[in-house]
Amino acid sequence: MSAYLFAHFIGEGKDEEQIYFSVSRDGLHYQDINRKEPVLRSELGEKGVRDPFLIRDPNNEKFYLIATDLRIEKGLGWEHAQTKGSRDIIIWESSNLIDWSEPRAVTVGIAEAGNVWAPEAIYDQKEEAFLVFWASRVKGKQRIYAAYTKDFKVFNKPFVFLEKACDVIDSTITFENGYYYRFTKDETDKRIIMERAKHLTGHYQMIESSTLAELAGVEGPQIYQLPDRETWCLIVDQFATGKGYMILQTKDLASGDFHALDLDSYDFDQTKKRHGSVLPITDCEYQSLLDHYK
Repeated sequence: MSAYLFAHFIGEGKDEEQIYFSVSRDGLHYQDINRKEPVLRSELGEKGVRDPFLIRDPNNEKFYLIATDLRIEKGLGWEHAQTKGSRDIIIWESSNLIDWSEPRAVTVGIAEAGNVWAPEAIYDQKEEAFLVFWASRVKGKQRIYAAYTKDFKVFNKPFVFLEKACDVIDSTITFENGYYYRFTKDETDKRIIMERAKHLTGHYQMIESSTLAELAGVEGPQIYQLPDRETWCLIVDQFATGKGYMILQTKDLASGDFHALDLDSYDFDQTKKRHGSVLPITDCEYQSLLDHYK
């Protein structure tokens, strides 16, 4: 895997809460494709999709893209979205990242949930299934819930995956050297919490990071490794200032010691990206996307 596909939405105006693609060779400099137009659209549920997440099926030649069923452009506001929002996630499938199935809506949120936001997934080798996790507001508090699935069609009973004294949303997970590393947005102070655990659904311990503790007004964390297989990039959406994504790096995840890159060290192209996900792809997949979305 020596290239990257970044799926994202771009704002809250007309047609901006749909799925857009960008690609990168080095994981630092991204190029918008499809003439900066949406690649995928949803006319289901809220008729808008946010927070897309891409995952590769390790057992089949298949990709899944899952997203929040939400459209703020409707004008009903954030309180409505949290208390009376959709409990569905929107799901697409593809064998090549170009030809996608029609979207389907699957209800994963519990009956008491006011919303289902920012769904992500990771493959659990032990369970031989995907753990899908998302934020739901239940009884006035945002928690991270999760459920297992083998096919993104049938989901097991959801359970509380992460709960703090504060509201938490926007969680992402990666695995390295025997540990699962989890990055989550503290919705109270708008900062990123970093934790790790030996087991995916086990007890997570906090990792102190002075850089993340000082970084306010961010959300939508994503973590991926550069082609050198040494450097980790943590990207976060600077939603509070409207500046789009920034990149932090470390060569030692366990240390929590990140440093923010200078602005001239990376480029997310002209279109401002909102909460999305970065998928490592092959050279062939990268070229096919460029050739198709000229």
